[in-house]
Amino acid sequence: MTTTLSTIDTPLHPAVDGVSLPEFLAEEDLPSREGPRVIQFREALREAMSEEMRRDKRIFLMGEEVAQYSGAYKVSQGMLEEFGEKRIVDSPISENGFAGLAVGAAMYGLRPIIEFMSWSFSLVAADQILNNVPKMLYMSGGQWGCPVVFRGNDGAGGQLGSTHSWCVEALYSNVPGLKMAIPSCPYDAKGLLKTAIRDPDPVFFLESERMLGDKAHVPEEEYYIPFGRAARLREGDACTIVSFGRPVNFCLEAWDELAKEGIECDVLDMRTIRPLDIGAVVRSVQKTGRVVVVDQSWPFGSVASEVVTQVCEKAFDWLDHQPLRVNSDDVPAPYAKGLEQAFLPHKGKIVAAVKRAVG
Repeated sequence: MTTTLSTIDTPLHPAVDGVSLPEFLAEEDLPSREGPRVIQFREALREAMSEEMRRDKRIFLMGEEVAQYSGAYKVSQGMLEEFGEKRIVDSPISENGFAGLAVGAAMYGLRPIIEFMSWSFSLVAADQILNNVPKMLYMSGGQWGCPVVFRGNDGAGGQLGSTHSWCVEALYSNVPGLKMAIPSCPYDAKGLLKTAIRDPDPVFFLESERMLGDKAHVPEEEYYIPFGRAARLREGDACTIVSFGRPVNFCLEAWDELAKEGIECDVLDMRTIRPLDIGAVVRSVQKTGRVVVVDQSWPFGSVASEVVTQVCEKAFDWLDHQPLRVNSDDVPAPYAKGLEQAFLPHKGKIVAAVKRAVG
């Protein structure tokens, strides 16, 4: 049995006090995803952090350029003026240092939000975020929690070169003890980030720089999206298309094109990788008999590989075709714009995979 802070009846350390998740609503009871209030993805992230910081004075944001410069991608614009320099903290260019600071701060009762300008830069803090953060609760016998949110830009698509274009979800989700959320739209970005900040466990929150300017309706009323609950964005019985993060938008483009030919599919946005709502995938596959998993990381050892494995374990008897994956190509991310777009998952690759699956 996995022990989490939320299962401990009597707090063993002050860091456990006051840590609680909100009461989650059923999907149909959440505020509508459609409406007149349209804001950017970055604004949805900012609203989530600001609302939670007003609620809980233990929360602070730290990272490179998050204060005076308002964030490299302007996610934290205006937050320094509202919350002050003790809660919106510019750090040196030292991911290992400020990630380690977050570990100690969380253990002693604070609730850090750490921004990596790019998740590629988090690799130099791997010992802190992978060897210390996820293991602290287990190694301390439940006495020391580590409720940190690490968030920032993940993946390729902005001509940032191979070393700045890592999709870290496959690498980092392999580690037990942490949670991972990867939103695909402003609505989910706000609801998932608010849940991440309230969660008693460490959360890796993966955004995409290419999506920060995306606009969509985000309700004014407060809402939280629970981890481990996939969203079905389109319905159909020809095939199940599974994705998360930025590639969800490519899946929706593919759905529109396939629907013109009478091929209508279920499109599932997983929202979180840890925990993974494999039940939603299995139920859809039991209806469609086919599955295509779209993942922006490399194919070998990818999240798509894990989803396919679990589908084969749990829904093999319902499959009418082998599960298929659409990943980024198995090469370092190219710099040239045309090559980079060809390297990534895109509508054409998804359409081709679905047509192969449905025969």
